[in-house]
Formats: sequence, structure tokens, C-alpha cells
Amino acid sequence: MAEITSYERVERARSKDRPLITDYIKALFDDFIELKGDRLAKEDPSILGGIAVFHGMPVTVIGHRKGRTTEENIKYNFGMASPEGYRKSLRLMKQAERFKRPVITFIDTPGAYPGMEAESSGQANAIAENMAAMSVLKTPVIAVITGEGSSGGALALGVADRVFMLENAVYSILSPEGFASIMWKDPSRAPEASEVMKLTAQDLYEYKLIDRIIPEKGLFKNLDKSLKAAILKLKSYDDEELIGRRYKKFRTIDGEYKPAVV
Repeated sequence: MAEITSYERVERARSKDRPLITDYIKALFDDFIELKGDRLAKEDPSILGGIAVFHGMPVTVIGHRKGRTTEENIKYNFGMASPEGYRKSLRLMKQAERFKRPVITFIDTPGAYPGMEAESSGQANAIAENMAAMSVLKTPVIAVITGEGSSGGALALGVADRVFMLENAVYSILSPEGFASIMWKDPSRAPEASEVMKLTAQDLYEYKLIDRIIPEKGLFKNLDKSLKAAILKLKSYDDEELIGRRYKKFRTIDGEYKPAVV
């Protein structure tokens, strides 16, 4: 079988046939209760969050929401969250900390919404506050990159004790098309950019930027097993050790940089 190229992974990560956050909730959790609103401005439907039960344990589940049809994607803004969405997720994470519920996030976004309204409402600040809060959250945090994870919009839900990626997911600072446009003024060179960017799960695992690759054959069973093992391990640490390990994890990331030939 021919090796799958990086851009083919990108195309698979973007496929409308991939499971959505609602599919993961249905397959992995019981008794999910959605919680809405940031308690400051409004509800952002591009972030779905709430409380659920996982193997008898109460957990908080948060993630980007996309749709399968054009109408659904417009409703959910193609998974691009506004500040209200990230403030909602922060509210739910702080609530989870208060009640000692592990937090599980599902990342699938082309990036945070870049519109003028979002910027004027404090998009950058909302993302930064999420990242800062997650870094010291006194409860286990596991992030799962299920599709396309791009830019700060993805990282806002990605500061976690364990970071898992599906085998055909991608995780990067921006899209390959954006990279190609900036570097070469030619978005058609996106396949070439994908190779340079090292954005696949296989690349990131090699550089020790993620903790586990989840095989997509038997996806839900594989993910269920990995999540359960991770939560049980993380719950064995007291608050100080948990935060210390998370801090060290991100402070010691030093993937070797090799300048691209452009």
C-alpha cells in the first residue's frame, strides 16, 4: 500500500464523513447534559460543552462543533469559535475544577473566528485566558485532536496533561493553504507546505509534541480505552503534582527545528 502523504492526511482530517463531537459524546459518555452561555454576553454554538458520565465517573466534556450539511456548518460557524465560546469553555473548566471532574476536550477547528466582531470582543484575550487557566487547572485535562486543529483556536482547548491525536488528524499553527500563501504567495502549493509543516499525528508523535496516536480502525473502542487509562493515572496525582507535571510537559517541549528550504 502506498504511503499516505501529509496533505492526504489533511484532506481526511477535513472530511465531512469524520465523526463530530456529538458522535463522540454519544459513543463514549452517558447522561450528557449540555450547558450553554458564557454568563457575560451570549451563547456560541460552535463550542459544545457540558457534564457527562464516563465509566461511572462524572466528567466535563468540551469541544468544537461542526456540522455535516451547509446549513449546520453555517449555524456552528464551521467550528470557528468566538470569544463567547472560549469564555463558555473556561466557565465549564472552572466549574469542573470546583467539583473535581476531569476535563476532556475535543479539538476540530480551522481556527478561532477572525471576524471584526470577534476581535473587538476580545478574541485574543479569551484564547489567552483559556490557555493560562488550563495550565494550572486543579483537575485532570485530556485533549483529543479529532480532525483539523489549527492556530490558537485549537490550542485554547489543548493545554492538557495528555494530548491524543487520531491517526488522520492534523495539528498546526495555520492551514497548509495559509502557510503556502505566506511563504510562497501561492496557496496551490498547500501539499508541499503540508510536508514542510510536520503537522500529522505521526510527525508530532515523533517530535514528542503529543502523547498518543489513536488508530481509527475501532476508533471509539481505542479512544475509550486510552481515555480511561489516562484519567485513572492522572487522578492518582495530588493537585500540586498534577499541575507541576503539566507545567513541565509544556516547558520542556523542544522539538528540533529544521529550517525549510523555500
